[in-house]
Amino acid sequence: MSEDLKTVETEEDMSAFISSIPEIHEHEVVEGTVTQVNRDEAYVNIGHKQDMPCPKKELAYPEPETAGDVVKVGDKIRVYILSLGGENGGLLSKVKADNEVVWDELRQIKAHNDESDELQTVDATVTQVVKGGLTATVNGLRGFIPASQMELHFVKDLGVYVGQTVKAIPLEIESHKRRLVLSRRPILERERAAAQEEVFGSLNEGDIRKGVVKRLVDYGAFIDIGGVDGLAHISDLSWERVSHPSDILQVGQELDVYVKNVDPEAHRISLSVKQTQRDPWLDRAEKYTEGELIEGKIVKLAKFGAFMEIEPGFDGLIPMGELSDRRIENADEAVQVDDVVKVKIMRIDLKRKRISLSINRAKREGAGNPRRRQNDTTEE
Repeated sequence: MSEDLKTVETEEDMSAFISSIPEIHEHEVVEGTVTQVNRDEAYVNIGHKQDMPCPKKELAYPEPETAGDVVKVGDKIRVYILSLGGENGGLLSKVKADNEVVWDELRQIKAHNDESDELQTVDATVTQVVKGGLTATVNGLRGFIPASQMELHFVKDLGVYVGQTVKAIPLEIESHKRRLVLSRRPILERERAAAQEEVFGSLNEGDIRKGVVKRLVDYGAFIDIGGVDGLAHISDLSWERVSHPSDILQVGQELDVYVKNVDPEAHRISLSVKQTQRDPWLDRAEKYTEGELIEGKIVKLAKFGAFMEIEPGFDGLIPMGELSDRRIENADEAVQVDDVVKVKIMRIDLKRKRISLSINRAKREGAGNPRRRQNDTTEE
């Protein structure tokens, strides 16, 4: 009598024996034991009538050199039943089983995030730029991150993220379609809100803060000052005229900024780069003194007088009444652009950054001052 018949002697015993065998169906994930391993595949006992093969391409992704690189005899592994029939007695996939575990984890994370204020995240490795966004992998699963869900602002070149691993949350999950949509935006929004609360709670007008240039636009630069971006208008980037912010700043550049204005309700911060630096106008003005006689070229005429270039990029104003000792209606009755004239410095206003000049007083001072007149006249 065979061992099986000795064990199963009655119909009742036979029925109990059959019912003890686990029911196995295709397209399920089950646990099995590796019984044999060769170069191209591993055989796994899942309680079926015979051990079933799992090809090396189904053992791991990317495909290993040999099945032995992934498993060994005696290992207990979870496998997905691709097929129970066929000439080879069925087919198993560890890769798909691993993926099913990940799908389950993602569904659990999404369910948690839908019901809780505390977000659970996954690590997504960005692989390539595609139409409308980026592809990324999460524990072997391929997902998609729409461009609008990558940052809080528009990103011109998404290629900078390729190769990076970022925190994301599952936004849409359809495992039967192998569709996974991911998003960074809710994470960034919460980080921004927390940073804003901290920054706006401690920020005051007139503060000097360390900042990092985040974005350059035609009208200025957005600068991060601790998790919150402030705007430095192009007119506040330099004391000199700037055609475009990229002429003097680079993304990622660290610099000091002056806080011009803080609006917590609108979440707006106005910054200035130039106010952390000494105004070069003051350096130029300090080289001159009130009452000094100087010479320069007329560079612009106005209704209220004429501007004279004291040195390149540094002008002074000759008021209408100081252009001529006679009454005139227009500046061009006394001077023309490119005329070289001698003037007296009447006033240097450092606060308003203005220098007032006078041709009339220079003539009077020069007539009564032989040393100055000698220095200012040319040799005959």
